[in-house]
Amino acid sequence: MNETDEIIEEEYWLALIRAPGIGAARFANLLKHFEHPRAVFEADKSEWQALKLNEKLISYLEAPNWQAVEKDMLWLEKPQRHLLTLHDSDYPPLLHEIKNPPCILFIHGDHTLLSSRQIAMVGTRNPSKEGLETAKKFAEHLSHQGITITSGLALGIDGASHWGALAASGKTIAVAGTGLDRVYPPQHRDLAYKIVETGALVSELPIGTLTHRQYFPVRSRIVSGLSLATLLIETPIKSGALYTAKHAQTQNREVFAVPGSIHNNLVKGCHKLIKEGAKLVDKPADIIEELSISTLKPLVSKPIQPQTSKPPIPKPEITKVPVDKDDKDMPLLKYLKLGPISIDSLVEQSGLPAGEVSSMLLMLELNGQVIIQAGGLYGLSE
Repeated sequence: MNETDEIIEEEYWLALIRAPGIGAARFANLLKHFEHPRAVFEADKSEWQALKLNEKLISYLEAPNWQAVEKDMLWLEKPQRHLLTLHDSDYPPLLHEIKNPPCILFIHGDHTLLSSRQIAMVGTRNPSKEGLETAKKFAEHLSHQGITITSGLALGIDGASHWGALAASGKTIAVAGTGLDRVYPPQHRDLAYKIVETGALVSELPIGTLTHRQYFPVRSRIVSGLSLATLLIETPIKSGALYTAKHAQTQNREVFAVPGSIHNNLVKGCHKLIKEGAKLVDKPADIIEELSISTLKPLVSKPIQPQTSKPPIPKPEITKVPVDKDDKDMPLLKYLKLGPISIDSLVEQSGLPAGEVSSMLLMLELNGQVIIQAGGLYGLSE
């Protein structure tokens, strides 16, 4: 297949995703029958009718919206923009495992991150100041451990999680509930631009798709499906974040929840999940230890071969390593005992990398051993 043929095939994928009433399940069924999107459009009307496709869909297959596809292709021509289909070898392997995986993914940014180790972080759109700080610190610490933070770009906990990852490694994925030519909510436009620089924006929705409430629960299956586990922070009983947790449970992925006061309505959803079997966590190390995360080989996915049985995609082999250290062994404590000190001075005096120092400080802070004092200096708590 030459380059021109590849482009033509891509256009058929884009045309089919725009067909009326085409969700991931129906798209997959058509692929199973026809092998490739192009064959769907080249079939006879009698074959479409035999498959009991409705008249609205048949009318579209007879006259696809090629003008809209052309706009998709123009969008894809710009830098850092990618399209992944179920037949691509670098389609994220964990996402392959879920029920009804998206048949197409539009990506703006680093598409290789979709196959990296990911933790999904979600929660309320109206968090407390403490909740925002917790999300940011968890994301920052996990990011320093080489984990990509995946969320939904929403206000509140989602946004704080993205910002936390950006403050560390910069590796974060935002799964959008719109086409990637627009940003929702608009307040996160600057955040979206920052994510594109070192992370990725992802959507299964075609370019030009406007926001609609029905898209958000559906996109949640991608947030959890890309991830090894889902972490919930400040989630009320009635919260869209619970969709992500339910998808994770269905996908046989771990669910973690940060608890809070029994009088705080913002965490009642977290408490409900804990009662149902979610793991209670109060520091990032709990997640790392529970998942036994260490250095992993890159996740590699094989392309789906149409009309053939596909062997199950193995989960990555994970070697368990100890993550918690005894306080007496923490090399920063001897410097902190001398009095308030800046992070730059700690890096200089300890000789450790800045990222490692930041990670250690976060752990000590979450354990209540260190507090941030005036001027941004770190000191031992009373």
